[in-house]
Amino acid sequence: MTKFGGAALLIVDVQNAIDAPYHAVDGPRNNPDAERRIAQLLVVWRRQHRPIIHIRHDSTTLTSAYRPGQEGNNFKSEVAPAPGETVVAKRTNSAFIGTELEAHLRNLGVQTLIVTGVSTNNSVEATVRMAGNLGFRTYLVADACFTFARRDYHGRLRTADEVHSMSLANLNDEYCVVLDTASVLADR
Repeated sequence: MTKFGGAALLIVDVQNAIDAPYHAVDGPRNNPDAERRIAQLLVVWRRQHRPIIHIRHDSTTLTSAYRPGQEGNNFKSEVAPAPGETVVAKRTNSAFIGTELEAHLRNLGVQTLIVTGVSTNNSVEATVRMAGNLGFRTYLVADACFTFARRDYHGRLRTADEVHSMSLANLNDEYCVVLDTASVLADR
């Protein structure tokens, strides 16, 4: 069996809401091909009948595009769940808080996670930290997630690539192993 053979693919918050203009107020996103890369991983996971879990953010904030009942709450079409695939709804940034995600993974016997999604420095980072703390072997696919430009604590504008890179640096070798889509696909 390959390193990723029993791994579950987690797709975090890849919903239409991520295209809402307020996300890019400080500048554009990075990794414009992230959805295409997630779709590539989905093809392999589906073909090999590996576990796939779609995380959906159901915001309780009135002004959020992620609120249920609006178009923004729907998954982006290129990575939408197929019939029978697991969808876990969350209300916080971590997919493990207030959800049955951990129990579901344990019931499946999953010990390894391949994480993709948005945004790198928010829900992806929170989910990866928790996964690592819970003892899952966690891999974060750097080119299958993205974020947006953002001002740092001192008000200095950071590009989306800088914000993304800092999140990857915070996570790598402590909570997960950061790799790219090609590395995951090479391990079929």
